[in-house]
Amino acid sequence: MTPGPAAPARRTSIALSDARPIWQSLAIFLLPLTLSNLLQSLGQTANSIYLGRLVGVDALAAVSAIFPIVFFLISFLIGLGAGSSVLIGQAFGARDEENVKRIAGTTIALTVVLGIAVGAIGGAFAEPLLRALGTPENVLTASASYARITFFSIPLLFTYLTYTTFLRGTGDTRTPFFALILSTALTFALTPAFIVGFAGIPAFGTNGAAVGNIVSNALSLAALLGYLAVRRHPLAFDGRMIANLRPRPKLVATIARIGVPTSINLVMVSLSEIAVLAFVNRFGSTALAAYGAVNQIVSYVQFPAISIGIAASIFSAQSIGAGRTDRIPTIVRSAVALNYAIEGVLIVVVYACSRAAISLFITSPQRVEIAHSLLTITLWSYVLFGNSRIISAIMISSGTVIWPTLISIFSIWAVEVPVAYVLSQHTPLGLRGVWYGYPAAFVAGLAMQLLYYRFVWKKKPFKRLV
Repeated sequence: MTPGPAAPARRTSIALSDARPIWQSLAIFLLPLTLSNLLQSLGQTANSIYLGRLVGVDALAAVSAIFPIVFFLISFLIGLGAGSSVLIGQAFGARDEENVKRIAGTTIALTVVLGIAVGAIGGAFAEPLLRALGTPENVLTASASYARITFFSIPLLFTYLTYTTFLRGTGDTRTPFFALILSTALTFALTPAFIVGFAGIPAFGTNGAAVGNIVSNALSLAALLGYLAVRRHPLAFDGRMIANLRPRPKLVATIARIGVPTSINLVMVSLSEIAVLAFVNRFGSTALAAYGAVNQIVSYVQFPAISIGIAASIFSAQSIGAGRTDRIPTIVRSAVALNYAIEGVLIVVVYACSRAAISLFITSPQRVEIAHSLLTITLWSYVLFGNSRIISAIMISSGTVIWPTLISIFSIWAVEVPVAYVLSQHTPLGLRGVWYGYPAAFVAGLAMQLLYYRFVWKKKPFKRLV
């Protein structure tokens, strides 16, 4: 697509500022982005704590059973959002606000339709999917009921996530941060009321966590759209955005070229988690509850690494759009250094406090020890995961998607899943063997991403995609 006439940017992008070193700009940009991911995790953690404490460990196991399935069904939508954010970053870097509007309108139209389809399919087949994975019978009914509510809310959830992704693509991490503050506060306040009932609100039990999420996201999305309208933001849902809510074949093809490989990668990741979940289910509901608790804690270590990768991708995309590709090597070095500094400190803190953190979700000392042993195996390797994410995100920001995706898929399906299966099913390690698959995959993935980045990608020319 030929770029439209450049319009004056309404705000200066921190990603293109030469007023300070790039590592400082990244750190400033990263703070609200990381806090946003932290708040998102806090909302999920609050639900798990409420369920574990107010309903019981079986409720936590029931909810844990559906996470990989939900992620699998929304992976394609997430990929489209990631593809559009690269295009928005490049268009915003070129100060082409009209193109920003076209990209956003096209993406919203596609994802709402796909979100409705995914939600309907997931809701209809929730119980057969859970049964096929060997979900323990004592939590199957509760898990299927929770899953249906979650699936039917996917169109709303993804509209909210898509808007925050768009804003970050323009270099604005503060507005999504404030929206998440509201969403998290509402989650903390409303979820226990929906679980146990309060002031005329019926008690939904395990389903109360899902209902609380839906209401919190709906109110936060309404507040976000209202704020953008008042500020007359380029991404405001106004008449111009509504006029752009239609697919444009060339733009859809460009979004798909970036987004579909990303979606396939996410689908492969989610399928691997489903495979891992099937391994865990063989050890019973106690192991499933430990799996859920470990995943909650690991998310706090994982999300800062993901945030650094997102920040590096946005800085790189805007630099390419502005014709400042000379900044990319410095962006890579700065992002990698921040990853090792932040992740290193965080991992040490979590190791020191792991039993106390696990006890927030699980009260049985025996189960706490099981979850602690699993966390010890894998936690250190997330610093390598962060490094790999940065290298991959930088390459994707330039439109190079296929090889980073293939490398990621290979590290998961040729390393993680086989290692987890063999060690858990055919060695005395048992359940612990599942968790050795994660560091094995992170080591292999980082090695392959670095080789491709150094010997192939760095020799390619850069150009705007839209």
